[in-house]
Formats: sequence, structure tokens, C-alpha cells
Amino acid sequence: MTWIAPSWRGPPIATLSCMDDELRALTERLRKEAAQDPGSSGPSGATRFERLRSTDDLDELAEVLTAPQQPLWARELAAFRLGCAGERRAFESLVLLLNHRDPERCASAAQALARLGDPRTARAAAALATNELRVAYALHPVRLLTALRAPESAPALITALKRRLSSPHDPYWRIALACVEGLGALADKRAVAVLDAARTHPRLAAAAVAALARIGER
Repeated sequence: MTWIAPSWRGPPIATLSCMDDELRALTERLRKEAAQDPGSSGPSGATRFERLRSTDDLDELAEVLTAPQQPLWARELAAFRLGCAGERRAFESLVLLLNHRDPERCASAAQALARLGDPRTARAAAALATNELRVAYALHPVRLLTALRAPESAPALITALKRRLSSPHDPYWRIALACVEGLGALADKRAVAVLDAARTHPRLAAAAVAALARIGER
């Protein structure tokens, strides 16, 4: 799933259909996972999937997030639909998915969190983006911070980028690039020094020059 910064929080859950690009991509992926879930003592995974995909009952979706022994595909589908509906009961589950080892789950969580409108989101994304123990999964938190344009966004991206620049052979250059691009989009003058340093890195140079131009520093 390609992550695109949304400019809106999303329609009520009853109108969020599979014509929505992000939901369509997610449902097709999770439908395949559910089809491989035979169900332990109840309906099959395919049957449960169709129910969770089509229901407009927020309480039913929220129950999936707290009930024991729920498959990951069901929790992700319920959390995504609740997040797009602005239902804050999805917040904790979406934050966990934002830091998942599977990039597609991270991307769908970021989409839903951006639409959720929960004031805790930026702090959570900043904590994930700057956690060196989980740096391999920081790409989508970085992109989410850029989309949110919150007070926490620029400081977190500056911190994350400084850490990536501290080693000449840092393997997480894609995260560094996302930070550079994000800081250019935010156009925060506090980022000038770290962006200037990024110009010396071959993989970051062009993006850093473009970011500095957007800030007004050449």
C-alpha cells in the first residue's frame, strides 16, 4: 500500500466503501489472510471478514480490539475502519500497528491515524520516529508526522535525521530521506542546519537542496 498524506479525516463509517482506494487495498489484502483462517469454534475467517467489512456497528468493531484471541487481520480491519470513522477507541491498536514489522500494516495504520484526529497521535508518532530500538520501522511514523503538521513534527524529524547523519554508513537512508522530504514540506527554519548537513550525503543531497529551497535557504 502506497502511503499518501490525506487532507481530510474521512466520511462516516457507513459511507466508507470499497470504492475508497485505501480501504479497497486493505480489504483485498486482509481478505486473503482471512480466507486462510478456518475459525476455531465459530464462523470461518471468510465469513467473519465479510461481516467486519460491511457492518456499520461501531461497538461491534470496537469489541474486536479488546476481545481475546482475535486474529491480527480482524484487529487491523476493525481498527482501520474505526480510525477512518474518527472513533478514538481505535487509537491504541492503530499505534501498535504503526510500529508493526509488516510495512503494509504500518501504512494502513498511518492512514487511519491521520484521519482519526486524536490529539495523542503526534506524540505517539514522534516517540516511534525517534526510538532507536525500533528505527527499522520508523518510516511510516515519519511520514505521518509530516502529514499531521503538529508541533511535535519538526522537532522529531530533526532528531531522527541527526541520528541517521551521525554514521556515514547508516543503513536506514530511506528513513533519512523521508525526514528530509518531511522537513521540506513543513518548511520549518529550525531544520536548516540539519538539512545543510544532509547535503553532503549523496543519497540525500538533491532532496536536502529542494527542502532548503522550500524553507527559503539556499
